[in-house]
Amino acid sequence: MGKGGGCVPSKKKRPPPPDADGGVRDAPIVADAQTTGSNPADATQQPPPPPPPAAAKLRIFIVFYSMYGHVEGLARRMKKGIDGADGVEGVLYRVPETLPEDVLEKMRAPPKDAGIPEITANELVAADGVLFGFPTRYGAMAAQMKAFFDSTGQLWREQKLAGKPAGFFISTGTQGGGQETTAWTAITQLAHHGMLFVPIGYTFGAGMFKMDSIRGGSPYGAGVFAGDGTREPSETELTLAEHQGKYMATVVKRLAQA
Repeated sequence: MGKGGGCVPSKKKRPPPPDADGGVRDAPIVADAQTTGSNPADATQQPPPPPPPAAAKLRIFIVFYSMYGHVEGLARRMKKGIDGADGVEGVLYRVPETLPEDVLEKMRAPPKDAGIPEITANELVAADGVLFGFPTRYGAMAAQMKAFFDSTGQLWREQKLAGKPAGFFISTGTQGGGQETTAWTAITQLAHHGMLFVPIGYTFGAGMFKMDSIRGGSPYGAGVFAGDGTREPSETELTLAEHQGKYMATVVKRLAQA
């Protein structure tokens, strides 16, 4: 008996009560929060939901024909401008060649880059916007690009391309060779499909007014002067192509949000 009077309860653990058959039941096992690393109450909680999938990027197809590489140079720089916009990516495609290999060899055309796939007409449906690039032939698009447009008849009948924004970029041999007329005559292709022609206007700013060097391009789209085929695109022409890519990406994003 303690000094305060009364009995002090024993601190010894009592054995578990016997089972009905006289045996001794095992004591229940309780998970220790320190050993499991979590609160036992959390065991009934559901795992957190998975994060929502990332939004798919809008895609602008850069569809071009290039015999000597001038239009392809613009196309690659245009892709850089598109890829610089958040949520948008540029995809390079070339249209099928219509000339036989022996003719291309006689014309001294370099081989095509196998890393850029050929496009079929039906693939255009997946694009959120399209930039078509081609050299001029007597003030109009090259036959290879025209042949591709001619293959889109089923899309025209079903109006699968209606409402898609599209633009042009071109290459000419001389200063008066069609930097503007090539785009004018190409607009008819978009009109029949119900596509939306997107010119760049004078959004390039001061670069549109430079007169200190030869420069392709117009309010209708980027351009390059190829001369006899040996002249490479200037940095100004490439910068204009990159600007067109950025500008087109902005327009496509606005239309997607409408």
